[in-house]
Amino acid sequence: MNLAEKDGWFSRTPALLSGGVTVSGGHVYIGSEKAQLFALNTSDGTVAWQTRVAVKRFLVRSSSDGMVLVHTSNGQLQALNEADGAVKWTVNLDMPALSLRGESAPATAYGAAIVGGDNGRVSAVLMQQGQIIWQQRISQATGPTEIDRLNDVDTTPVIVNGVVYTLAYNGNLTALDLRSGQIMWKRELGSVNDFIVDGNRIYLVDQNDRLLALTTEGGVTLWTQSDLLHRLLTAPVLYNGNLVVGDSEGYMHWVNPEDGHFVAQQKVDSSGFRTDPIVADGRLLIQATDGTLYSITR
Repeated sequence: MNLAEKDGWFSRTPALLSGGVTVSGGHVYIGSEKAQLFALNTSDGTVAWQTRVAVKRFLVRSSSDGMVLVHTSNGQLQALNEADGAVKWTVNLDMPALSLRGESAPATAYGAAIVGGDNGRVSAVLMQQGQIIWQQRISQATGPTEIDRLNDVDTTPVIVNGVVYTLAYNGNLTALDLRSGQIMWKRELGSVNDFIVDGNRIYLVDQNDRLLALTTEGGVTLWTQSDLLHRLLTAPVLYNGNLVVGDSEGYMHWVNPEDGHFVAQQKVDSSGFRTDPIVADGRLLIQATDGTLYSITR
């Protein structure tokens, strides 16, 4: 599918596609640096619809409510009609003067969208009305420099049994009550990487590249793997009973989730890994910095 725009008789202007691809509800969603969101039919790749969003940089998630959620880099959360791309509502979230590159992907449950903001807050928004139900600060901007005061919530919230688990940069790992937004507990841990909640455990990579396992009740540390400091780790993924992370040097690391010891370590790519691994159809997929896509089984 060529998404370039017709420019005169013979030439086309490139669409300049950017960001990741989201697949849901019979559509493939992908954005462009021209602030366009395309919905392609999964059956044949034709364009079902395209629409303009507020800014060039945004993150897309589909929901089970017939909506596509778009979180933009200027602090807007928009809901689009899944059928035709029409904007149903827009919610403005406060934006600080300086923030990290990247946005939180919304999570949905019980008719609400839960999303982190660059202002250190987590917001719950009613899906049908676009109305904010509650907002809760999980990170406070403190410190002598602007970098120290960054407090973005760029991770995707995880919702389990009525509890919202959230994680901020320079902030806290926090458990919130889904209905009220009240803080149930918090731990001083910061990250921009998505994390895993599996059973009664939380697995995460913190901003110093430590891999940790904590309890879902109180956030008590069960183990810490500190042998990969400053290797710019990806978010962890569970695959065949192991935690797996990639790093900027092109290594893949398999870690035992029970005690944090290394099961295997393998050099896979010379350009390194920056994108998070995913598991699909029994395979571990990860894209290297140079664009090479690896499918790994073990």
